[in-house]
Parts: sequence; structure tokens; C-alpha cells
Amino acid sequence: MERYIAGIDIGTTGAKTIIFDLEGYKVSSAYREYPCTYPNPNWVEQDPVELVEAAMSSCKEAVAKGGLSAGQIASVGFSPQRCCGVFLDENEVPLKMISWQDNRASDQVEEIGKLVGAKTFTQISGLPLSTTWLLPKLLWAKENDPELWAKTHRFVQLHDYLLRCFGADDYYLSETDASFYGCWDVAKLSWNQSFLDTFQLDLQKISRICPTGAQVGTVSPQAAEKSGLQAGIPLCVGPGDQSSAALGAGVIHSGDMSVSLGTGGMSIICMDEPRNDPNGAFFTTNHVIHGLWQWEGLQNASAGIYRWFRDEIASLEYQQAVAEGRDVYDRLSEMAASVPVGAKGLLVMPYYASAASPRWNPNARGVILGLTFAHDKACLARAFMEGIVMEHRDMMESVKKTGLSIGKVRIMGGPTKSPVWNQIQADLYGVQAETLAIPDASVLGAAITGAVGTGLFGSFEEAVNKLVRVDRVYTPNLENTKRYTELYQIYCAAYDGLVRSGAFDQIARFQQTLP
Repeated sequence: MERYIAGIDIGTTGAKTIIFDLEGYKVSSAYREYPCTYPNPNWVEQDPVELVEAAMSSCKEAVAKGGLSAGQIASVGFSPQRCCGVFLDENEVPLKMISWQDNRASDQVEEIGKLVGAKTFTQISGLPLSTTWLLPKLLWAKENDPELWAKTHRFVQLHDYLLRCFGADDYYLSETDASFYGCWDVAKLSWNQSFLDTFQLDLQKISRICPTGAQVGTVSPQAAEKSGLQAGIPLCVGPGDQSSAALGAGVIHSGDMSVSLGTGGMSIICMDEPRNDPNGAFFTTNHVIHGLWQWEGLQNASAGIYRWFRDEIASLEYQQAVAEGRDVYDRLSEMAASVPVGAKGLLVMPYYASAASPRWNPNARGVILGLTFAHDKACLARAFMEGIVMEHRDMMESVKKTGLSIGKVRIMGGPTKSPVWNQIQADLYGVQAETLAIPDASVLGAAITGAVGTGLFGSFEEAVNKLVRVDRVYTPNLENTKRYTELYQIYCAAYDGLVRSGAFDQIARFQQTLP
């Protein structure tokens, strides 16, 4: 009987399952979309029960679409969104899930800085102080929602909750995601007792940390019924989505780099030793492979902004594409291709969920700069593409300041379906950009983790060499790169001006006072 491997990605806006053969070729897939909720400006929440149900449903459909029996799926792996805090009561019922995109805990970030110092926090955890991480979310709940805090028995990440729902015997988390609690020593791969004491974090209330791929149970009969998998398949601790995507892109050697554009975005560089970025642009985390590290540059809102553009500005094109049976993103790519580099001087600053790497400004907001009567929706379509990529150019400029060089980059995520957007990335970065045969690298990374943990491959290196393949190579047009460098300088000047004038801070305060 031929065997297959499954990868399940639980992202911010949807869950996707892909079934692969043991050569890394896609057999079938399925997707389920779900919403975020926004109770207040800068607040982002989701229902973890809904997300798990979507993951199981997508898996069941993918198995069926592939014409496979449950017994043919030899392994399953997971790559959920990271830094999502799930508050559980004593019966393991979710009380609330605060998303990684949530920025409500800015006061708690200041509190952490005062208690341990921003520099010390970064040296130990590898993270810059930010509202993204779990520690500020915990402190916010403790200080602002006493009812929630009193009922909370466990505080876990989405990955841990998902794995438990599939049948794990407890709540487990990979080393790759441990640092997001804010009390993990990223260099020593252990908890920092001083931080635990300072913030009164009880290890009994959070997840148990394991190396990626560790087996922690088997698929339960109940989960098997809902997911289409066979009961008894080993469950392995998986990495978060971005670490999984780097694995699925083959970023496993020092100096390898990837850029992922999803709902959020990420630039990742693999390293063979723990290093803190002296410029504070990148944060340091543990790699999927034990004993390696990585620099991560976070973009809080990425292709999700393009979805907003689709829904709010290009809604007519969306409706027309649906009526014609076309993919709306193909239509938008055609529009963007009709516009010259730089979108006729239109610049989008993609801070819809604040600024993360390299600027780390929770009060930054999205900006469309340069509008004139000469601009149309096609200009906007290209400007949104370029603006999203511009933030990764900003990260790469920070990398250059450390003395590291970037020779090429592997790009991934939904936008790689657009050759126009791929060329924009190569031109804006000024380096060779490679797409992947499996652009959903986080799902492939999840499948690799499950396959290695189950013993289908002897190591992550063996699995990557077997399953990860480059599809197309995009060489930068140096004239376009020169033009984009000019636009990047304008981007930096605009940002600096909005910071110096206090405009970002003022609009953020205004939004916080909305009824």
C-alpha cells in the first residue's frame, strides 16, 4: 500500500491541509476560511474551537479528494500561527484567544521594560519588547480582566491546544516557539528563572517544551472521525507557521534566507550560533533543527493587506472575477502589470497592524502617500504589492548594517502565484529570488516535521533534500532596483517625518478614544 504524508497549516485567516507523496509532490488539498474579530481598535481575537474544527474538516476533505484511505496517511504534522494566547478553564474549555496581531498590551510592554530593562529582555529572550509576545498579553489579562484571570487554569499557544484536540496527552510546545512566552533563554534553550520569578509565571500553567518532532501521543478516535485520519497515528510537536515555512523552503544551513508573505510576513535567516541583532531589527529564535538558531524579521500585516484591498477597494473587480469564474488575484496582477515600477509615484506604508521589524512602533498606521488624479485602481494594485514588499526591503537594509550579505532569497506564500509580484520582490531586494515547487512552504514544513518525527525520514536534512524543490528563479532588473531604491528612500523619509511630527502617536491615541 502506497503511503502519504499530511501537513496542516492553521493560519490567521484559514486552515489548509495538503497531502504529499514521499517524493514531495502534492496529491490533494483543502482549505477552510474563518474570521478574526476586532472588539476594539488594535484588538484581535479568534475562536480556537472554530480554528480546530476548520483544520480537521480541511484534513478530512483533502484525504477524500485524494481518493485515499485513512490507513494510507502515514504521518501528520502541524504548523499553526504563533503567539496566540489561549486561556483555558479548569475543564480545558477555551475562555479567550488573543491573536498575535493584537496590540492592546502597550502599557504592559512599558511595564516589562521598567522591571527587567529592554536590553536585558532582548539579550535573554532574543525578542525586542513588543505587544506581539505572550508575556504582555498575560500581564494585560491579569491587570485588566480579573474575571478572565481568575478562571484561567492553563495558558497555552494555539499549537498546543490543536495538538491536544487531536489526541496529545498534555499541552506541548516546540523549542522554536518557547521564546514567545518572553521568559525563555534562547541561547541556553531553557527557562530563565529570574524572569519567571519577576513575572510570577507558573510553569505548571503553560505548555511543556519539547524538541521539534517529539512524539507526544496519537490521533484519538474522536479526532480520527473528524479529520479522516486513522486513529493511532503518532502526533509530533510541530513548529509555528513561520519556522515551518523556513523548513519547507529548505532554510536549514547558516546563511540561508527566506521571505514569506502570508496574512503576516516574515524574513528568516538561519544561523549556527545564537546572535542578537545589534540594531534590534531582527529577533532570535531557536531553529526547527536542535542546535541551530535563526533571525526573524516580522511583518505584522502582509498579504492580508492585499486581501483588504481586494475587499474594500477592488470589490467590483472581485465580483466580476467571480462572475467570470476567474481568480480575482489574477485580475489584480494583470492590473498591476500595466503600471510602471513605482506605481506612478504612489507609495503604500503597510502598517495596518502597526510596525514590527525593523522599526517596532505599535502606533504606526497604514498610509497611502502620493495620490493624484492620475492614479487609478491599477496604480493602487501595484502600490499595495510594492508597499508590502518594501517593509522586507527595510529589514534587508538592517541586515546589511550587521555586515551579513544576502546572495539570494527563497520566497513563499500565496503571492508567489503572481509572476508580477515575484519580479517586484527580486527587483526591490536587488537579489535573486527563487520560488518553490510547493509555495505553501509552511504546510510542507509541517508534513516534513510529522514524517521525521514518525521515522519516515532519518533527519530533517534528509527530508528537506528529498522533498523541497526550487520552481522558478527571478533575476533582478537593475534599472528597476535603482528606481525602487529611490522609492525606498522616500519611504524612510515619510516614516521618519510621521514619527517626528507625532502624527502616528496622535492618530493612535485618537483611535483609542473611540466609543
